[in-house]
Amino acid sequence: MSVAFTKEESTETASETMLPDRPISANPNLVTLTGLKQIQTHLEEARAAFEAANCIEDVNERRRQQASPLRDARYFAERVRSAQLMPDPISHDTIAFGATVTYCRDDKPPQTYRIVGEDEADPKSGTISFASPVARALMGKRVGDVVEVGEQELEVMAIS
Repeated sequence: MSVAFTKEESTETASETMLPDRPISANPNLVTLTGLKQIQTHLEEARAAFEAANCIEDVNERRRQQASPLRDARYFAERVRSAQLMPDPISHDTIAFGATVTYCRDDKPPQTYRIVGEDEADPKSGTISFASPVARALMGKRVGDVVEVGEQELEVMAIS
């Protein structure tokens, strides 16, 4: 009997509608206030996309369109639930979570990044995750300190 005449989903349809969960980091879910708001916004967007897909009449297409928003909603709901809101650093003497640090690497121009949570990190926008090798090496350092990351040396120029 053809698949068209059965109630069972084809393997292809099942793989499109049952997406695996997004991996959740083993690191603590430290977030800035901005990061928490971003996660909450992503959760709302995923829920809205899921609800919009509910309007699709074709059941297989509806399931395909719901798969990604459903997976994202599960991920962001867990990230909101496990979020540990970190206060902005009180002092700029040493590098800490939430600090903005300027450093130079070898003979390259200085780079400036804010150290934030994993979901908020976007190096193109000037933020890096506290779990990144660079951030881990810089945490607790002061202006003038030099750290090694891989085969490169980074010198801390400013903390704000």
